[in-house]
Amino acid sequence: MASRALVRLFALNARLGLGLCPLPLASRGHLSLRGLSSTGGGLTAKGFSSTVGVNIEKAKSALKGADAVCFDVDSTVITEEGIDVLAASLSPDVGKKVAEFTANAMGGSMPFHVALANRLDIMKPSRKDIDDCLKNHPLKFSPGLEEFINALRNQGTVVYLVSGGFRQMIDPVAEILGVDTKTQVYANNILFDQAGEYKNFDEKEPTSRAGGKARVVGMLKETMKYKSIVMIGDGATDMEARPPADAFIGYGGIAVRAAVKEGADWFVTDFNDLINVVKSE
Repeated sequence: MASRALVRLFALNARLGLGLCPLPLASRGHLSLRGLSSTGGGLTAKGFSSTVGVNIEKAKSALKGADAVCFDVDSTVITEEGIDVLAASLSPDVGKKVAEFTANAMGGSMPFHVALANRLDIMKPSRKDIDDCLKNHPLKFSPGLEEFINALRNQGTVVYLVSGGFRQMIDPVAEILGVDTKTQVYANNILFDQAGEYKNFDEKEPTSRAGGKARVVGMLKETMKYKSIVMIGDGATDMEARPPADAFIGYGGIAVRAAVKEGADWFVTDFNDLINVVKSE
């Protein structure tokens, strides 16, 4: 029985791209599958890093020596799309319509600035709407995110949040993470009238248009004299930042976008993969 189980285990490892290295044996000589966890791309073995990517070694090297790492926020730093959460808090119908635009924007099938304008036209959120949303639906960090950021800081890497989301929802996240909201956050800014009702959004923000994240990375390289910047995110707009980003790491722990999985230098579903690289000697 044990030999048959071992054969099945080897076959599973092969499909995962793990070679013939078997998972640890449990006590009393029995095989255990407790080391496996389910992800968007199938089963992965805990302790084995992702082998998906077009240039994994380049990504690992860039991450280990990064002067700065730029994080997307929605479905990367946090476990949801903030704009979808806000929309759903307004009404189910608004939530459904906005989620469709979000999926198109993240998948790369619609220019980002078009999707942003359309979503805001549907929602027209007031200042109170946003405050109530954050109060009633606190945003949650992706598993391992905080430990990863701490590991980056320990190696001297500066952390930035670069998002197509709304500053009004991202600044509270940044404050918890200890990221300076004035100098280390680039996001879209909703404009309100004197009564606090929705007026428009600031079209001068670089992240309000397609290619905006690339412009932010390029600006950081020029003004901060960074030699190596890594972009991490789940969407096509994040992948657009490479170049000038030296590497793009796709994160699929919350949502797997096919274009990102196929085009990322390294595609991971667990921040522990990245933590292990940063902490390695």
